[in-house]
Amino acid sequence: MAVAAAAWLPGSAARLASPPGCVRGSVGHTMRARWVGLAAVVLLLVSSTRWDGAKARPVAGGRRSAGSSQWAAPNVVMVMCDAFDGRLTFYPGNQTVTLPFINLMKRYGTVFLNAYTNSPICCPSRAAMWSGLFTHLTESWNNFKGLDPNYATWMDLMQKHGYRTRKYGKLDYTSGHHSVSNRVEAWTRDVDFLLRQEGRPMVNLTGNKTFVRVMEEDWQNTDKAASWIRKEATNFSQPFVLYLGLNLPHPYPSPSTGENFGSSTFLTSPYWLEKVTYEAIKIPKWPPLSTLHPVDYYSSYTKNCTEHFTKKEVRDIRAFYYAMCAETDAMLGEVISALNDTGLLKETIVIFTADHGELAMEHQQFYKMSMYEASSHVPLLFMGPRVKAHHQLSDVVSLVDIYPTMLDIARIPIPQNLSGYSLIPLLADLEDDEVLSRRLHPTWVLSEFHGCNVNSSTYMLRTDKWKYIAYSDGLSVPPQLFDLSADPDELINIATTFLEVTHSLDKKLRSIVNYPKVSASVHKYNKKQFISWKQSLGQNYSSVIANLRWHQDWLKEPRKYEDAIHRWLKTNTNE
Repeated sequence: MAVAAAAWLPGSAARLASPPGCVRGSVGHTMRARWVGLAAVVLLLVSSTRWDGAKARPVAGGRRSAGSSQWAAPNVVMVMCDAFDGRLTFYPGNQTVTLPFINLMKRYGTVFLNAYTNSPICCPSRAAMWSGLFTHLTESWNNFKGLDPNYATWMDLMQKHGYRTRKYGKLDYTSGHHSVSNRVEAWTRDVDFLLRQEGRPMVNLTGNKTFVRVMEEDWQNTDKAASWIRKEATNFSQPFVLYLGLNLPHPYPSPSTGENFGSSTFLTSPYWLEKVTYEAIKIPKWPPLSTLHPVDYYSSYTKNCTEHFTKKEVRDIRAFYYAMCAETDAMLGEVISALNDTGLLKETIVIFTADHGELAMEHQQFYKMSMYEASSHVPLLFMGPRVKAHHQLSDVVSLVDIYPTMLDIARIPIPQNLSGYSLIPLLADLEDDEVLSRRLHPTWVLSEFHGCNVNSSTYMLRTDKWKYIAYSDGLSVPPQLFDLSADPDELINIATTFLEVTHSLDKKLRSIVNYPKVSASVHKYNKKQFISWKQSLGQNYSSVIANLRWHQDWLKEPRKYEDAIHRWLKTNTNE
């Protein structure tokens, strides 16, 4: 890690990520940094600290296994951010922005090169992560529908088995949240109309070169997590698990889109923008709109991305997004700093991941809701005792694997009904007799999407080099097939060229999930929910629906759009 790459971090994180002698003059005060010291500490921990996982379990009142100097079970700290493109954690994506603490975790831990969300939108993705179940099993169809608040998550089970637990920040895995617009747009995706549902993506530069805490809410939650480590976790006799949820690098709200506004603003300060290498930013290729896959066209239109964008606009959006990722990395650094300062790092497995990625103008879209790499590929890094150092894994994995992995770390029996598989056999330096989970991870992962900005249920099967994407009932919308080894930008759909591969992958997908049946269930759910919502509004219905996020288009021809919904409600009501 270069000296210049670490000198800009805020707070205590700078002491860890910078070599000795670096100063943070841009923040208003100088400090001697300790990156080399931390590196030495982490290297020592990785090589010497043992996790006696096979023989000991966490028990109340005792943190060490009886008659042993080895730790009964490690602590776990998980930092989960929002909308972080996983490709930024390895080459060549990591050339665009400096991420010192992700780099630290890569150097002294394990990074998964092919980790995926199970649904590229906030609540359904998090519902899968907290439950260990695929989206068609949780039935978290959109951002409004998630898990029951009383659902037993992996953290609940760890608490039951003796772990001290704490959550800070964004959770977003239970039902009933997000805007009215968000849920109505999801319910009406089958209606025969096209309405812009988001503001045009834009950038906003705020503050100056000394402005560090741009996303103040995230920083406050990071402060709380770091303080909890320093003031409470150090006193525990039991192992602990800490979860920190961040909003960044999710785009910021855009009030210009109305009362239930979307989030189309990429906001940062010069402080973070300086961490981006503009010359390394790749401008994505856009095919003509007339050649887009029909679902992609719907997504681009509803996301307000079908108008002309200059190369400078696209480059700026991507640069500001990368700067927001740099701020996210610094928050991860504050948590690692707190663990290091208290001596807990040697006993703690640190995990960094995200709920989904961010298109950042790839495929003429921003946001997520897509199976393209920028949207579906997430970061997944582990660092800590017994975790292999400087280790890169190309195995395809997904967020449902977090649940059994957490239970494996805590030596809790893993339920057989989970969709995920423990990653411990892949990432941990264990002897054969120490491996609790014997289930081998399959050579595929599943992701699915049923929410807004996409007018069809979508299913992705990712294998070694293939990505197969099926839609709806498998007949009404053409599938997509990409060879990621030859076409990493996913520009050439070869589904009709490689028919044998397409048919084979579709057969495999259907063996995992009966996707035509699931799509039909979602369609019925959407109509039922919309009817219930419409009836609840009574005479206010026309006024309310006209003034959601699509109000700029809707108010031009309100009767046209109400009639389209009326026709939709009259068709197939008994399916």
